[in-house]
Amino acid sequence: MMNSAKAMQIVHENIEAHGGMVRWSNLDALDAEISARGFLFMAKRRPILDHVRIHAETREPRFSFFDFPKPGQTAELIGNDEVRIIDSESGAILSRRDKPRMFFTRFRRQFKWDDLDFIYFAGYATWNYLIFPFMLTRKGFGIELLEPLPGKLSQFTRLQVTFPDDIPTHSRKQVFYVDDQRLLRRLDYTAEVVGKWAHAAHLCESYKIFDGIKAPTKRRVLPLFVGHTPLPGPVLVEIDVHDIRPVPSAPASVQAA
Repeated sequence: MMNSAKAMQIVHENIEAHGGMVRWSNLDALDAEISARGFLFMAKRRPILDHVRIHAETREPRFSFFDFPKPGQTAELIGNDEVRIIDSESGAILSRRDKPRMFFTRFRRQFKWDDLDFIYFAGYATWNYLIFPFMLTRKGFGIELLEPLPGKLSQFTRLQVTFPDDIPTHSRKQVFYVDDQRLLRRLDYTAEVVGKWAHAAHLCESYKIFDGIKAPTKRRVLPLFVGHTPLPGPVLVEIDVHDIRPVPSAPASVQAA
């Protein structure tokens, strides 16, 4: 492993490539529209997501699905503390679960996820994907620059990131691959709520710029069992990002009021 100063230089270059900290610091949230499908949905008996509207806050791990799991309902993730489903019009809580990650060790989750299970997994995962790399400026992250890999993967710079406990994520240690333009092209992790064996390579493609924020619009997650080469299938999760709408911060005078 190489020195941390070089690692932080790569992080700053990574942030600039995805839109820059000046642009990001003036945003409160990202509104987006996504579709998602894949083998994991079938394995956990979950319906696919088809052009679902979502909302990711930029300053804390809070995330919402609109008209989900049913029209007129909003599904919300509040960090590792809570997931809930509310009536979109009245705000009444229809269903909720505290400390949702703890429930994934129970037997039923090996074969089926209920709405609240899915809201936790898909909520924190999508929040992580949308907020990277800007989340790395938060306190508590450990970042190390790894030695290059041989062969085709030698073109990528690899960062090993250790997440703080207050960020819901797949696994505390993850490896991020960035190209020579400092764009994220892959991340490796273990989806621990699926299982300790659930090692995956997550590929990022088809970058577009959305009002100053540059993000991949196609993501594929493949099994990664041995070494650094993922299996060609099955595709565990496939995500299409149809749109991202950055939500600017309210002026200070409005916030004070």
